[in-house]
Amino acid sequence: MIVMKFGGTSVGSAEAMRRVAHIVETYRSRKPVVVVSAMTKVTDTLRAIAREASEGRMPTQALEELHRRHEETITTLLSGKDKEQTLAVCLAMLDELEDICRGISLLRELSLRSVDLVSSFGERLSAPIVAGLLNTIGMNAFSVDARQVVRTDDRHTEAEVDFPITDLLLCETILPAVAEDRIPVVTGFIGATEQGATTTLGRGASDYTASIVGGALQADEIWIWTDVDGAMTADPRIVEDAQVLEKITYHEAAEMSYFGAKVLHPKTMVPAVRRRIPIRIKNTFNPSSAGTLISDETTVMPLGAKTITSIDRLCLIMIEGSGLVGLPDTPARVFKTTAGLKATVLMITQASSEHDICLLLGEKDGLTVLHALRTEFARELESGILEAVSMQPDIAVVAVVGQGMKGTPGMAARTFGILGKHQINIIAIAQGSSELNISFAVSRDDLQDTVRLVHQAFELGKKKHS
Repeated sequence: MIVMKFGGTSVGSAEAMRRVAHIVETYRSRKPVVVVSAMTKVTDTLRAIAREASEGRMPTQALEELHRRHEETITTLLSGKDKEQTLAVCLAMLDELEDICRGISLLRELSLRSVDLVSSFGERLSAPIVAGLLNTIGMNAFSVDARQVVRTDDRHTEAEVDFPITDLLLCETILPAVAEDRIPVVTGFIGATEQGATTTLGRGASDYTASIVGGALQADEIWIWTDVDGAMTADPRIVEDAQVLEKITYHEAAEMSYFGAKVLHPKTMVPAVRRRIPIRIKNTFNPSSAGTLISDETTVMPLGAKTITSIDRLCLIMIEGSGLVGLPDTPARVFKTTAGLKATVLMITQASSEHDICLLLGEKDGLTVLHALRTEFARELESGILEAVSMQPDIAVVAVVGQGMKGTPGMAARTFGILGKHQINIIAIAQGSSELNISFAVSRDDLQDTVRLVHQAFELGKKKHS
């Protein structure tokens, strides 16, 4: 059994869905379980619809466009009974969405619970269409609403999965169908609480759903079908000679995802690692490409590093003062504050002199965290124990990642030497004890040059790497 997840671009049009159906048919003998995202840009449209409704206006034009797009896709792809049934299901859902928007517009209030409910319609619409198409070409498929099989807590927009219950529900629902050569088409991205409230697992989390399904069913492999040939040595939009990586470890993939690689959702590895299930990244638009295999195995690069990843739109918050020396509770108070705001800290550094602490986080959280920390340390700032809590905007982080970095001398020298020669300033540096990555902050204006130079320093563009 394999789990095959298809992203938004893979199901973004009638032609793309035909390609998906052909791929599923090709691997029919391997008993596929399919997971799908919403059609391209639909989730963004749904969130815009929810915001417009919360301002007291019915988003009539956007709802009509959503209706037209899905109806046209169905009538283009399906015929006969499959067309009639799928149209009935999807049109009923669109009527439900309109009713929800009307309620939001009357209340003029948009809770996170409502955001999740509205956002769920993208996947709930695409799954029946893909299932209907598979039936039309002669396969026995059916759609599965993940809200019936993925149990979560009530942390809306970023829900945590209850794995014991979810594993049981998935096995009870999916395994008997697969044994009968039926093909489940599961909605990615969404789940539900024990009380039945719709939740979502985070933006782009259909990859995560595929891993949850694969882990529960103990699949042979999990295949993530996307619009690129696999994980790469750098972002190809920045580095022209970036190469596809044939093999990376779970740990390397996790570091790459955390530090900006768009190939996988950061949580994707968790269920797969638990069961040691390999993940394969493949290109829907170039299915003959071998893609990237994520497992326990890797090939160490000659110079240690395997990929250069990056994130922009960050800011750096600095807590400074000689009074920090000998105050052991300061880091705890910092993290308590950021945790209370649910702000993700990408990187933290502290000078060995204990004179300052630096936090790197997304710019959308910057001002909120800055004001909260100033409030938390108001007494210390007033008394002069702390000199300042300040923020530096327009920051980017670059990470050098590779299993072969561990124990390899000269990694820092190779990374920073070339940047020094080109007069690129390093604002902050962090390296974990695993030695799997070196991450550092630079000005956003220097980001692209930094990625290109470090990629060049580790000779990652010379040939196809495995």
